[in-house]
Amino acid sequence: MKERNQALLLYIILTGIFISCLISCNLIFLKFFSLEIKFLNITFTQSVGLIAYPITFLITDIVSEIYGRKKANFLVLSGIFSSIIVLGLIFLADYLPAASFSNPENKKVNDEIFHLVFGQFGIAMAASLFTYLVCQLVDIRIFHFWKKLTHGKHLWLRNNFSTITSQLVDTFLILFLLMTLSPEKGLENWSDLKILFINGFLFKILVALIDTIPLYICVKHLRNKFNLKMGEEINL
Repeated sequence: MKERNQALLLYIILTGIFISCLISCNLIFLKFFSLEIKFLNITFTQSVGLIAYPITFLITDIVSEIYGRKKANFLVLSGIFSSIIVLGLIFLADYLPAASFSNPENKKVNDEIFHLVFGQFGIAMAASLFTYLVCQLVDIRIFHFWKKLTHGKHLWLRNNFSTITSQLVDTFLILFLLMTLSPEKGLENWSDLKILFINGFLFKILVALIDTIPLYICVKHLRNKFNLKMGEEINL
């Protein structure tokens, strides 16, 4: 019973981290940044939403490996529903008129500033949530396909193959939707789409390769903690 309670508590904590990162991605991703990488002679341009984005995939892979496919799918759906609730609250807050004292002179946020920051991303966030749901379900499905095929072995293979494949889908789909549904958000031509696609996908591949190390560390620790055999999952 104690071991089960600990596993449940850990799942709740992982869910909390996952939802926090997912909502953060959707709140901040309309800002883009550029970094000059001089030794490669390239300029990396991408959304700041990528800062927290890879963490969500690391968590879903941990949950998939330790808790199973159903719990991973439930994790993703919880994040989507939470994001929809936040979106609704922001729409309500944007609709309500600001008080007369809410102005920049008083260091307060007026209607114009609030709408500039939060009120513009309705279509963008809807597109983001849709593509994220699709790519996460693809990621989890591929992860468990390879887990079954390899009999629970070769964690690195299913981690990287599932993440890279799902990120290919996600990167193209979100940029394509933003380009076609909301071109006024800054993606004004197909060259912008191409640059952001290449930068975003390469970044996500790199992160997928890097997060293999913490994934192995976490999975090994949790297997030892909950006495799990290779490929075995906790049944909550």
